[in-house]
Amino acid sequence: MRAGFVLREMGAGLRRNLTMTVAVVLVTMVSLFFFGLGLLVQQQVSILKGDWYDRVQVSIFLCGRDSPQEACPAGGITTEQRDAVRAQLEASPLVDEVFYESQQDAYENFLEQYDDPAITENVTAEQLPESFRVRLVDPSRYAEIREQFVGAPGVEQVPDDRAVLGPLFAAMDGATRVAIGLAALMLLCSVLLVSTTIRLTAFSRRREVSIMRLVGASRALIQLPFVLEGVIASLVGAVLASGVLYALVEYGVGRLGDRPDFTTRLVETGDVLWPTAPLMLGVGVVFAVFASLVSLRRWLKV
Repeated sequence: MRAGFVLREMGAGLRRNLTMTVAVVLVTMVSLFFFGLGLLVQQQVSILKGDWYDRVQVSIFLCGRDSPQEACPAGGITTEQRDAVRAQLEASPLVDEVFYESQQDAYENFLEQYDDPAITENVTAEQLPESFRVRLVDPSRYAEIREQFVGAPGVEQVPDDRAVLGPLFAAMDGATRVAIGLAALMLLCSVLLVSTTIRLTAFSRRREVSIMRLVGASRALIQLPFVLEGVIASLVGAVLASGVLYALVEYGVGRLGDRPDFTTRLVETGDVLWPTAPLMLGVGVVFAVFASLVSLRRWLKV
């Protein structure tokens, strides 16, 4: 009997305030869409960091004939120095693999990278440095290897290849923060709208509430229909937002990832289904319950 009463009251409230209910659904949908988009962008950043950082190698460029005097005061690297650098790298527990690139190898790679005679015609193998390319067991510890060889005898420079990716990931992190910030603003609007809707509903049914109090209805029984109205509207908005986000990944990001020349791993629809969509639903319900209870506590004297 109580369950039937609560459901009837909830349905009546939704019908009486249909326009406000639709507004709550739409605002919640937009706010949770941006919230879910921010979560997906963060997942994409994590995927790119994992994939790209794993591919990054520490490059140790050795002194050569054309190396600057301040970096290589003793001139080109000797055989003993080269062997010492290799032995130190191979003995390090941080190193997974070591690749040696001679000047001729560097020149051939240069020709493959720049297939333009205007660029390559004035470059010779003797002008390019030989180097060691090091793959690490844990790429996050690149700084430890770099510190060991910066300024070592026969080493010209040890550039930080990860620094090249830093600005890109900083920009992507910024995009994530913007999306989350916009979602927070929209969620605040959603909370205010839910609160206003519940307050208006409570005001329009104040006589019924007074009668229920007189017959001894509990506080929870009186409040529950109002809370469920906000929860239902927010749940519908969350489901719609999840559907839009799913379609965006399936028909937007998915088609980009299906291109044969595109090798970067992207977020998939499975990332929307878990954990993004459940989080969106959970956030929608929590905010709706919070807004409803706060509004009822202030405007409904029970």
